[in-house]
Amino acid sequence: MTAHETEPITVISQLSRPQDAEAVRHDLASCWTAVVNAGGAVVPMDCPLPPVTEAALRPAVDRITRGLSPDNSRLLLATVDGALAGWLLLRRESHPLAAHCGVVNHVQTHVRFRSTGVGAAMVRSAQGVARDEMGLERLQLAVRSGLGLEEFYRKAGWKEVGRWPGALRVTPGDDRDEILMSLAL
Repeated sequence: MTAHETEPITVISQLSRPQDAEAVRHDLASCWTAVVNAGGAVVPMDCPLPPVTEAALRPAVDRITRGLSPDNSRLLLATVDGALAGWLLLRRESHPLAAHCGVVNHVQTHVRFRSTGVGAAMVRSAQGVARDEMGLERLQLAVRSGLGLEEFYRKAGWKEVGRWPGALRVTPGDDRDEILMSLAL
């Protein structure tokens, strides 16, 4: 980077109502498609394994956006120069015994914006939203081993609390651990 160039600025915003997400549903599906097809770990349960199409991901995007609510489920969006650079879902646990905890799902940075700090900015923002706006005390997430994601989250203060060995079959002969992580807020 030369003296005249500057780092792109990542802007984080959040959506907390289904109608707020209507305008970005296409961008969410497009980003998700690019991430999954580049080897990302965010394949929804009702979607075929890669390669995937936007059409295959639309039902999952619709389900996520329909479930948005200020108290229980928020979508955090990262944009750079107006383009969707990444997104994640932050939701409160629904069971009353765990309602003080939240879950971070579908953390993804569009392949065009990887290694630019977008993911770290989203995770930091999610921590603040969870604590300060949703009143959560702890966050949890699960990541696929073999992608270096556990180190990314460790640098952000998360702790590994367990593993399900070989729980994720990426392809025949390529089983990965599901790593369970937690963060006290």
